Amino acid sequence: MILTTTNSIEGKKIDTYLGVVSGIQYTPTFSTKGMTFKEMFSSKKSYEQYEKLLEDAKEGAFQKLKANADALNANAIVGIMVDVETVSSSMYTMVSIVGTAVIVA
Repeated sequence: MILTTTNSIEGKKIDTYLGVVSGIQYTPTFSTKGMTFKEMFSSKKSYEQYEKLLEDAKEGAFQKLKANADALNANAIVGIMVDVETVSSSMYTMVSIVGTAVIVA
């Protein structure tokens, strides 16, 4: 499947627009999983852990995005936008990915 942030694919013609697809994944803002007691108080380790949590959430959101496009029999997604937001009143971050499912020749 072709994934792009642009609205067209160079050298390809979009035959059919199938609709907007999305993938959403939530992740804890902070996790001590796999950290020693000493590492829990290290800013560097905390940021590394948060970075890994965000990366995993982004990958999960992309997998859901592709699954939703596959359900429409799309072979590409154009105009992809990624949004990361902290969910207020909770300790979670949301990664949301949206794009347009298309069929290209």
